[in-house]
This record gives sequence, C-alpha cells and structure tokens, in this order.
Amino acid sequence: MAWLGRSRLWKRWCHRFFCGRSGDGPVAPGEVQGNIADTVRINERIRADKVRLIGPDGEQVGIVDLEEALDYADRLNLDLVEVAPMADPPVCKVMDYGKYRYEQEQKAKEARKRQTIISIKEIKLRPKIDDHDFETKKGHVQRFLRKGDKVKLTIMFRGRELVHPHLGEKLLRRMAEDLADIAEIESEPSLDGRNMVMMLAPRRN
Repeated sequence: MAWLGRSRLWKRWCHRFFCGRSGDGPVAPGEVQGNIADTVRINERIRADKVRLIGPDGEQVGIVDLEEALDYADRLNLDLVEVAPMADPPVCKVMDYGKYRYEQEQKAKEARKRQTIISIKEIKLRPKIDDHDFETKKGHVQRFLRKGDKVKLTIMFRGRELVHPHLGEKLLRRMAEDLADIAEIESEPSLDGRNMVMMLAPRRN
C-alpha cells in the first residue's frame, strides 16, 4: 500500500509539473498560484486524517480516510479541495481546481470592473475671489462632477478674514446653488482650522 501511495503521488506530481491544469503552465510541487490558492488547501496539503467527501457532481460519498479520498479524486483525474476546513471532519469536494480557480478569478475581475471608482478632487478658493475666477473654478468643479468624482471645496482664510466666516459660507452656497442640477451637498460647510470646507457629490438620478 505504501508503494501504491508513492506511485499515486509521483503520477500526480508528474501530471501537474508537465501538464498543469486547465491551460496553466507547469506547476512545481508545493507551488501556490493565485490569491485563491493562498487560502485553500488541496490534495496533499489537506491535513485531516478523515474527510467528508463530496463527488464532482455534488453527490455525498461519505466520511472516508484522506488517502481514500485522494485516490478517488486521482481516479477521476481531478483535485481534492477542502471546502469547509472547520467542519468535523473537514468537507472536501472533488473538482478541477484549476478550472474552479480560473472561474473565481474571472468573477472577481468582473466585480472589480463593475465597481465605480470615486475619487475626491479639491478646489481651493479665496473669500474675495472675483467673478471671473469664480466661474473658472466652477467650470473645474462641474467637469469633475460630470466624471463622477466628488469635490471638496476649500475656502482659505488669511489674517483677519477669518472673523467673517459667513463670506466663505456664502461663496460655498453660491457654488452649490449654481451646480444644483448636477450636484448635491454631501457635507455642509464647516470650519477646519483656518479653512472652511464643503463636500459636493454628483447628484443621484
């Protein structure tokens, strides 16, 4: 039996090293590929003496010795994957792990594509900004909002300007009102040290 075990391990090692799985390149013994493989134990990495075995079509095979489970997977030229390591005994499923890992990584990639990446842009203004510069700044804010970014508006006070914070708030409110068709106030104007800040976000449909 020991010789059969060594033969089975040698055959599995040769198959993986020279052929790989599901189009993967050569896989050396002990090599771990991909993020999924970092957290999942498969084949000889499984440490339990006994496992609850699930077949490739989801059928319950039962509780068997690990060696028997490995032989079962080997006869089907598939992998033994520990899917519930905290169970007693651990639950292992027979599957093509290379194919499974590829499918999971593709799903994760698609999920990342669907995620909306929102960045925060900052526009700084002075409380005594003239109308021309205000319109220029407003154009920048408008462009950022249309791209889906949030915009942090910062009024910078100098010297005794800080004794008139209402001038800064008035300026921020004016910006929000002018862009009300595409923006909404996410955080109200508030003093932050010598600055006054307000956050605008793209208006939700």
